[in-house]
This record gives sequence, C-alpha cells and structure tokens, in this order.
Amino acid sequence: MLFIVLTLVVVGFAIFISAALGQVGRDSASFTTIVIKQLAILLAGLLLMIVFSNIPYKHYRPYSLALLALAIGLNLLVFLPHFGYGWNGARRWLSLGNFSFQPSEFLKLAFIIFLAAWMATQKEKIKGIYSGLLPFIIFLGVVAAILLKQPDTGTLMVIVASALGIFILAGGRWSHLFLIFLLGVVMLGVLFFTRPYVRERIETFINPKQDSLGSSYQINQSLIAIGSGGIFGRGFGQSIQKFNFLPEPIGDSIFAVAGEEWGLIGTVFLLALYLIFSLWGLKIISRVRDPFGYLLGGGLIIMITGQSLINIGAMLGLLPLTGVPLVFVSHGGSALLLALISVGIILNISRSNSKA
Repeated sequence: MLFIVLTLVVVGFAIFISAALGQVGRDSASFTTIVIKQLAILLAGLLLMIVFSNIPYKHYRPYSLALLALAIGLNLLVFLPHFGYGWNGARRWLSLGNFSFQPSEFLKLAFIIFLAAWMATQKEKIKGIYSGLLPFIIFLGVVAAILLKQPDTGTLMVIVASALGIFILAGGRWSHLFLIFLLGVVMLGVLFFTRPYVRERIETFINPKQDSLGSSYQINQSLIAIGSGGIFGRGFGQSIQKFNFLPEPIGDSIFAVAGEEWGLIGTVFLLALYLIFSLWGLKIISRVRDPFGYLLGGGLIIMITGQSLINIGAMLGLLPLTGVPLVFVSHGGSALLLALISVGIILNISRSNSKA
C-alpha cells in the first residue's frame, strides 16, 4: 500500500510540475513559488502520513462524535465575515492570518470516522428502518445541508459515496439503499429547479456542445486536450491546452493536462494505479476483524478512490463537473493533507491487523 501511494505521489508531482507551467501569467505567483509550495505541502503530508500510521486507529472511536461536532462547527464558521471568505460565489474557506484551509476536507474524514464508529455499534440493527436507515439519512442530511449552503456539491458527492459504501459494508439492506437512491433523485430534482448552478452543470453534462464559450467551456477544452494526446501523448511538458485554455490546469483540469501529454497509455497507467490502490485497500480491510477498523478503512478507501474517479469522470464528460481535485495530483493543500492522513490511518489499520 505504501509503495502504491508513493508511486501515485511521485507521478502526481511530475504531472503537477508540468501543469504549473500553464498557471504562469494567470496570477502573481511564479512557477518556482507554485512548485515549491506544492512540494512543501506534499512533504508535510508525507510526514503526517507517517505520524498517523503510528497512532492506533481505535483511539479515534471514543472521540468520533466530538470530531464530527468540531468539523461541523468549523464548516459553520465559513459563514462568519471575520473567519470565512468566498471566491467565485462560494464560501468554503477559513482564513487565520496568512493560513487558510477548506474545512469541508476535515468534515469528510470526521464524518467517515463517526459513521464507522456508529455503525460498528449497531451491528444487525443497521438493517432496521428506525435503528439504521432513518438515523443514517438524518446524519447525511445535516452534512448535506451545510455543504449545499456553502455550496460545495463536489465534496458532498464524495461524502455521499463514502457514506453509502460504509452503509453497504456494515450490512445495510439493498432495499434501503434503493430508498436512499430515490430520495437522492428527488433532492437532485429540487436542486435542479432551485439552484441555477446545479441546473447549468446538469444541462452542460447532457449537452456539452451548448454554450461552448460559457458553461460548457471547461468540458470542451478538457476533451480537446485529452483527445489531442492520442495514444502516446504530446510528451512531458508539451501540453498546449494548459496555456490560457484549460481553467485551473493545476486544479480540477489537471487530468486533462496529463491526458494531453501522456496520451492513452499514460492515463491508463494512472487509472491502473488508482485501481490497484483500491483493490489492495479492500484486500487489507477484508482481513480486519474489528468492525470499526473494517468500516473505517473501507470508508477511507472509497473516499480516495471515489473522489479520484469523480474528477476523472468529469474531465472525460462521463459525470457532471463538480470541482473536486484529483487525489495526490491536483493543487490544494487541504485535500492533499487529508488524503495522506487518511492513508496513514489505513496503514495503521493494516499494521494492527498484521500484529493481531
């Protein structure tokens, strides 16, 4: 698992270095500043991964509710003028002097820990409507309300995927899962008619050719980049689309840069790394006898893999655009640190199991 993650980190940083060239001239930061900042965050994340890999994962269980309450409190602070700040119509960040972070990233981890702890105690009760399904929907609804207020639909999609994965691993009924799916469709319909940005993204997903210079601009430029990469790609550093065409070449659109430079062969290799990470992670948790460790590890693996697939699917036009970063690759300190901390917890679960 550690070897796979380190490979993803190295490959991701190489992609980032090339994509960062496309960011030069768009803001006041220089290429060197962008790369050094990402490297510093990456090294800090690797250090945190080592630290958390040595903290017994069972220590989180008694504090699961407190961690969730703290995460919710931090996410509510973004709506206060002196703490939170917004960009491009969304209020998702907290600012503490020169330091800023996205508290929704911490919410992902805290919610997974809480759900794993709660469902581990429910056992067979998770199959009941009042002891399993209804509380699950309430917990998820509280988190959804906060994230939709910010709004941060991308993080919400990742949390929903992780939560449903934990629900299935805990033994939840498939009929209840179907009811949750229907409720999700209803909520999506409500958002479609009440939130213009949601309607715009869905319409763009259905018909990416409409408004190619407006709402469909990003997906069209992404598909041009990936398509022009062909089988073998243009070569490292040779992307054209990252210069003034792709929005956020070091962020949401970084997979498109990789597709243009690495081609089909390179992107399949990158997808294979995520697939191996997922399968190896599932192999780890399949040997875990502790219900909390089993559900926690499964939730974290689904979170990392799911977020990666959501980003890649959006860049390929297979999913609506969400704005979530590509794990281990995209710029974004909060997301990268959270991902590496999560890997540290997974490594500890694996280590604890091997000792048992």
